[in-house]
Amino acid sequence: MDREQALAIVKQHLTDHRYIHTLGVVESAIELARRFGADEGKAELAAIFHDYAKFRSKDEMRTLIRDHLQNHTLLDYGSELLHAPCGAYYVKEEQGITDEDVLNAIRYHTTGRVGMNLLEKVVFLADYIEPNRQFPGVDVVREIAKVDLEGAIIQALENTIVFLMTRRQLIYPETMATYNDLITKQKREK
Repeated sequence: MDREQALAIVKQHLTDHRYIHTLGVVESAIELARRFGADEGKAELAAIFHDYAKFRSKDEMRTLIRDHLQNHTLLDYGSELLHAPCGAYYVKEEQGITDEDVLNAIRYHTTGRVGMNLLEKVVFLADYIEPNRQFPGVDVVREIAKVDLEGAIIQALENTIVFLMTRRQLIYPETMATYNDLITKQKREK
């Protein structure tokens, strides 16, 4: 499936605003992949499909997680996290994309995970820093991303965790574990 075919498929599932966001993620993912040595084709494909399930019915996604996916704990942390693992499932089942690297980049683009591979890191960060995003702290992460992929992810995670804490919202444990994993790795390398 080429870029134009994939974008045409995704566009049917997104609002105009979310489609523009997706285009920004695609360009950011390609740029990050080029900068840090990830597979550009896989980064592009994962970025195109990263929000494929964003506007699916929340009830449909909850049922999918309960009936077919492993991680039932997601159901306890609000509906914003559902579209990533459900999206990976739908992309595989409906679009026939079976590359596990691409599927994992989609699956973990909102929460991260311990031991993320390079492609997963690229898509995670591209979703956070794409040029249409405007919120406190994003420009700092963009600057860090010019030279340090993991440092930028750490800052993005820190921003997200603080944001959720100030609103007294639950923080998904795997997101905290991702932060801890990257901090531990960073300290070992110093």
